[in-house]
Amino acid sequence: MALTKNLHIRNKYPFKIFPQSLTFRKGVKVKNLPSLSELEKAGRKVIMFGGKGGVGKTTCAAVTAVHFARKGKKTLIISTDAMPSLSDIFETNIGPKQTKIKELNNLYGVEIGADEVIKRWKKKFGPEVYEALSTVLPVEYNIIDYIAGAPGIDQEFMLDYILELIENKEFEVIIWDTAPSGHTMRLLSLPYVFLNHLEAAAKVYVSLQGYVEKLRSTIGLRKAKRSPLEIIRGWRLLAEKVIDFLKSPEKTEFIVVTLPEALGVYQTERIIQEFTSYGVNIERIIINYVIPETGCDFLDKRKKMQNRYIEMLRKDFGREKEIIEIPLFPYEVKGMQRLLEVEGILFKEKNGK
Repeated sequence: MALTKNLHIRNKYPFKIFPQSLTFRKGVKVKNLPSLSELEKAGRKVIMFGGKGGVGKTTCAAVTAVHFARKGKKTLIISTDAMPSLSDIFETNIGPKQTKIKELNNLYGVEIGADEVIKRWKKKFGPEVYEALSTVLPVEYNIIDYIAGAPGIDQEFMLDYILELIENKEFEVIIWDTAPSGHTMRLLSLPYVFLNHLEAAAKVYVSLQGYVEKLRSTIGLRKAKRSPLEIIRGWRLLAEKVIDFLKSPEKTEFIVVTLPEALGVYQTERIIQEFTSYGVNIERIIINYVIPETGCDFLDKRKKMQNRYIEMLRKDFGREKEIIEIPLFPYEVKGMQRLLEVEGILFKEKNGK
């Protein structure tokens, strides 16, 4: 009975606007903690949120998109999660087409699932791929359906899609809610893998070029407008452009979202190590679902456990990275009003306002 009574803690949270007076740890209040307030000054075009599934990265991405839109910047939030939840968070239908979020003039959203990515990839790259293949092999155009299902094609296309959005300058800021961490790390390595495959393909084609010319005349293979080497060179330039985009601290930022638990700490360390190995620096870590002081025995024990992992993250990364804490709320973060409340803590100014 005592535990049940203590769990009714809603009245302990002054949440009418936002709990700036909420205490995280003894002597440490929300208003005194770091935030993403400096992110706006950095002027980056693409802000990516990543982490393992269930850490709240979609919520953090949505709040960030709301913040930039409220500052007058035309903002697009993209989700490439296999189970996207932008529609649920914004309480509006968001699909594969850019959809305006009704409450804000400058905010648009898009959820791009695997099927939509493959459809777009086939439309953009299918003719080029067929052009290259049909000069060396007697294949039908439906070979593109098979190639489109290859592992990594969806992530490769997303990089190209976002790069295209930046170059078109339709949006001032793009917020990318990425798939869970394993997919994100694979996405980071794709341009490099792609370049290696292109180099191997070019070598194979050069070594077989004489044979291919004889085969073409013998069995009547069509002659393409461009040689496979020209097409490969075009793909190489695209892959190099994607690498430059990912590694550019002026254009791109990746923010890790994690939980104050053992698996969250392990995944964060792994993500940071992986990104560093590719020359991508992570400047900010968000620790989500931090339990505030409540006076509840059960929650205080959980909080004590969390504090141990928060200190581990601060010890390992606190000197070189900004670590932001977001409290566990007594309600779901969905709908514009709740998102605005979270914005109040995630983007509070250094003076606590």
